[in-house]
Amino acid sequence: MPKVKVNGINLYYEVHGQGFPVFFLHGFAGTANVWRPQIPALAKGYRFVIYDARGHGQSDSPPSLDQYAADIVVEDLRQLLKSLKIDKAVVGGLSMGGYESLRFYLRHPEMVAALILMDTGPGYRNPARRDEWNRQQAERAKLLETQGTAAYAPMAPSYVNKEMLLKQSPIGLANMARKVVAQHDPLVIESLGNIKVPTLVLVGEKDTPFRQATEYMASTISGAQRKVIPNAGHAANIDNPEEFNKAILDFLGKLNLPKG
Repeated sequence: MPKVKVNGINLYYEVHGQGFPVFFLHGFAGTANVWRPQIPALAKGYRFVIYDARGHGQSDSPPSLDQYAADIVVEDLRQLLKSLKIDKAVVGGLSMGGYESLRFYLRHPEMVAALILMDTGPGYRNPARRDEWNRQQAERAKLLETQGTAAYAPMAPSYVNKEMLLKQSPIGLANMARKVVAQHDPLVIESLGNIKVPTLVLVGEKDTPFRQATEYMASTISGAQRKVIPNAGHAANIDNPEEFNKAILDFLGKLNLPKG
């Protein structure tokens, strides 16, 4: 599968199927591989594009911390769409990828036909909770920098392939934790009410940390739909792909998207 030079790095991506474009971004320490259970379902009717975020997988991991930020990741996606000659797409993501999808919409609403937010949250408005979250990200980054991905593997999210994690750059992941997963402004949570596109919010019934966040997003984003995936945790797309894929396909099928 190809790589493309965008925003100063080589970004790994995959394109599956034909039709209206649907872009998904994985969570922290994951790769495009997390979407394997979705490829057969989505590639039947859509141009399904998945990719490795900077600092992850087969994409470049710049060593400098100043080459990482939430809006830099947003710009990576914008340039990836442009490189594929796509002006508008359905955009979605899991965990970190969901937050970046929201931020992408807020920066480039004209490029988003719909949002799919999976086991994710909009960040924190409460400064104390935000500080605690950021402290956790700093600890995660320090562990990766000092002990490597093998030390982080036992505590990695359930969607992470441990064998693939060991091949990733610990510096790239540490930089992402500090500058992208950590929340540096309340832009997203304060702007949820401004979202004007159809939005699907998915969460695994056992994903307790994100149940409340998804309830909040669904109640704040105008017209948003929320679906709880049974028998699933934070990796709802892997834990119960049949129900997960059905929810996405039902949502997409009602959008009357133009042919890609």
